[in-house]
Amino acid sequence: MILIGENINIMSKTIGAALRERLPDPIRELARAETRTGMDYLDLNIGPARKDGDELMKWLVDIVQEVTDKKLSLDTTNPLATEAGLKACKNRALINSVSLQPERLEKVLPMAKEYDAEIIGLLWGTDGMPRDANERCMLAVDIVYKANEIGIPNEDIWIDPIVTPVSVDINQVKACIEFMSMLGDIAPGCKSVVGLSNVSNGTPANLRPYLNRTYLAMLMKYGIYAAIVDAFDAELIRLARGEMPEILDLVHRMMDGYNPDISTLSPKEQEYAKSVKVLSGDSLYSHSWLEI
Repeated sequence: MILIGENINIMSKTIGAALRERLPDPIRELARAETRTGMDYLDLNIGPARKDGDELMKWLVDIVQEVTDKKLSLDTTNPLATEAGLKACKNRALINSVSLQPERLEKVLPMAKEYDAEIIGLLWGTDGMPRDANERCMLAVDIVYKANEIGIPNEDIWIDPIVTPVSVDINQVKACIEFMSMLGDIAPGCKSVVGLSNVSNGTPANLRPYLNRTYLAMLMKYGIYAAIVDAFDAELIRLARGEMPEILDLVHRMMDGYNPDISTLSPKEQEYAKSVKVLSGDSLYSHSWLEI
């Protein structure tokens, strides 16, 4: 599985300040650290960056490339900043992301073609968030068609079904899983990717990793290709690298209907089993789901 480190993000207190003040050292240190954990890509999230976004993205790409040769994911809604990043990247870039809003399609898809970049196709349509797996399928077909029209092949398209918080709407969490089981049939050759940490937004910080890890294990049942993740969650990385086969087997059997006696499981297995129940909608989400 391809892992994309999410940590160079303008929403971070430390990194946000470093970006605004053009302080290179915190960014270099973080890029080195993400590289050491084994990330395959580093996501560079500068947000909308409406003012001087092109200058900021070029500066950031240059700083990161001083200390790592990892591929970069350019994460901004500012097309000028995206293009500046594409010009500065030494390796083939990943554009995060292209939604089905006309202005994004018209500006960013030609850029991807011109600079030979891969794209994340975000399943966000003109009417906003898709309601279920079927709407996700329709949006995926639309974005693949638009990309193919200008010569971007399926193999260069990564489809993001939009992960939402379990604490907000369990039906959307389930819809992403259902969609993942259908993607190979509706868009052969396309890759799948999720912003994994979104599933635990709104959850106490100390509990977020349990949901992130378990949801990743559930997505792995359907061959998830890539995930944007916390680069410093060592257990999640072990799981993604296939180093926890017993846990994956438990999670996947539960998805197929197995209902274990929780009391017979090890403490680690209990963490995952209880989290599967919450993420499957079999148990109601609460901040105390691991204690019940």
